[in-house]
Amino acid sequence: MTSGLIAYLDSVKARDPAARSRWEILLYPGVLALALHRAAHWLYKGELYFLARLVNHISRFLTAIDIHPGAVIGRNFFIDHGFTVVGESAEIGDDVTIYQNVTLGGTNPANGVPGKRHPTIGDGVIIGSGAQVLGPITVGARARIGANAVVTKDVPEGATMIGIPARSTLVEAEQYAKDFMPYGTPCSEMFDPATQKLEILKCEVEQLRRRLEELTGEQRQERDTA
Repeated sequence: MTSGLIAYLDSVKARDPAARSRWEILLYPGVLALALHRAAHWLYKGELYFLARLVNHISRFLTAIDIHPGAVIGRNFFIDHGFTVVGESAEIGDDVTIYQNVTLGGTNPANGVPGKRHPTIGDGVIIGSGAQVLGPITVGARARIGANAVVTKDVPEGATMIGIPARSTLVEAEQYAKDFMPYGTPCSEMFDPATQKLEILKCEVEQLRRRLEELTGEQRQERDTA
């Protein structure tokens, strides 16, 4: 058990350059929220729903992170900062990173029909701050969801999604091959959370510029062959 905890804390430290020690990481709200969720989920599987909800509410009060007791979460899950919501039927794989203000939400809550209403997140996925992943969709392994994106359709493995509604954007091979990409956005090596929206805009402008160059080249080729 101790070795598993140490491995988890090291996985968080590898993804957060602000972490100075394992002791410091133990104070992170995302780490506390995950620990309390493990207890709430155990109670939920035992059909002790009231106690599971009680632990859930205590966790939300202490961390500003709301993880429904029914959510299934894999190894090395890391929520960087708070104000994140994870729905009841959400399934999260291993080594997933979520930043602040993210929602893994359901669709059509008014009809009261139970079942799979929330997304399934594959291994190694990174979800940027403010992103909304909605409905019983699947986000493939190693996909990246950019900040403030709204995802309502399945995401292929390794795709990088940006915008509202989210769309796939091309990523250079050396960026895709990285083990970890802060905020799920490959625009800058030095990514400052205070300037993340500017970085997202720079990324979109760069992608549009490349696409314009491609279209211009295609038009020139068509004129030359005409």
